[in-house]
Amino acid sequence: MSPPQAPAYQLSDGPGQSATLSLSGDWAQGQEPVDFRDLRPELVALAPRQLLVDGDALGRWDSLLMAFLLQCHNYCRAEGIELDVSPLPESARQLLRVATTVPPHERPREPRPGLLQRLNPLRAARGALRDIAESMAFLGDLGIALLNLCRGRSNTRFTDFRHFCYQSGPDAFAIISLTSVLVGMILAYLGAVQLKLFGAEIYVANLVVIGMLREMGVLMTAVVMAGRTGAAYAAQLGTMQTNEEIDAITTMGVSPMEFLVVPRVLALVITLPLLTIYADLLGVLGGAIVAGGMGITLLQYVSQIEQAISMTHLLVGLSKSVVFAVLIAIAGCRSGIQSGRGSAAVGNAATEAVVTALIYLIVADAAINILFQHLEI
Repeated sequence: MSPPQAPAYQLSDGPGQSATLSLSGDWAQGQEPVDFRDLRPELVALAPRQLLVDGDALGRWDSLLMAFLLQCHNYCRAEGIELDVSPLPESARQLLRVATTVPPHERPREPRPGLLQRLNPLRAARGALRDIAESMAFLGDLGIALLNLCRGRSNTRFTDFRHFCYQSGPDAFAIISLTSVLVGMILAYLGAVQLKLFGAEIYVANLVVIGMLREMGVLMTAVVMAGRTGAAYAAQLGTMQTNEEIDAITTMGVSPMEFLVVPRVLALVITLPLLTIYADLLGVLGGAIVAGGMGITLLQYVSQIEQAISMTHLLVGLSKSVVFAVLIAIAGCRSGIQSGRGSAAVGNAATEAVVTALIYLIVADAAINILFQHLEI
C-alpha cells in the first residue's frame, strides 16, 4: 500500500478564457485540508469564464474533497464562471450534484425604516405587542417544560444545572461584593446628610438595613446578574443557534426548552436569592464603615440593626429575588433561542437580553412595591 500523499492543487491557464484546476494526492481525513482562500486570489487573477476540475491524479478522497468542491461551486456561481467537473469520479459528481441541487435560502433584505417610521407610535405599539406575544409563548413553553420535569419526563440534566449554578453563583461573588459594599456606603452617606440635620445620625443603621433588605440589595444584585448572567445565556444560546446545534438537538427529538433553558432558569432561581442575602450582609457592612466615620460605635450600630431588622423585610427582598431571577433567565434565554445566525446576531441577542431584563426588573419592582404597599407589608 502506497504511503498517503498530501492533497494539492494546480491552477493553469487554458485556451481562450478557460482554466484547469488539477487535483492530486489524498483528499481524506487525517490530511492537512487545503484552504480555498489560497486558491481565490489565483482565480481572481486569471478571471476565467470556464473552470475545468481535473481529478486524474486524485487518490483517496472523502468529505474533505467535497467541502473544497462545494466552495469552488459557490465561488463560480457568485462570479458567473461555468464549472465543469466531468473529469472527476462519478460518485464525486453525484454528491456535488446533490449538494448543489437546491440553492441556499437567502432571506430578502428588509428596507431600513426611516426616521418618521421609527417615531410612528403605531409601529412601536405593534412591536411591543409582538414582543409580548413572543414572551407569553416562550413562558408557556417554559411552563410545559417545568411540568414535564416535575413529572419525571424531562430531558433536563442535573450536571448542566450544577454547572450553571456555579456559573451564576460563586463566579459572581467578586462583582456582587464590590457593588454591595459600595451601595451600603452610598445609602449611609445619603441618609446621614438628612439625619444629621435632626441630630439623628444613629438611625443611619435603620436606613441601611431596611433599604438593603427590601430594595437595594436585591435590585442591584439583579441588575448585575442581568448584565452578567443574562447576557451570557443569550450569547451561549445564540452561538448554538449560529452553529445549528439547537437544530441538531431538535432533530434528535430532544426539546431545547428542557435541555437548554430549564437548567439555566432553575440555576438562577436558586442562586439569586442566596446572592441577595450575601449582598444584604455586605451592604450592612458598608453602612457600618460610614457609620464608624460619623462617630457611631459598632455596638450602637448593631443595636440599631436589631431594632430595625425583621423577617418581613427579609422575605420581601427574597420574594423579589425569585421573581427577578425568572425574568432575567427568560429575557436571556428567549433572546438566545430566537437569535439569528451570525456573529452580529449573537451580539444583538446579548444586547437585547440585557435591555429587556432591565425593563422587566424596573416594571416588576414597581409593581411589587405597589402591591406590598396596598397589602401593608
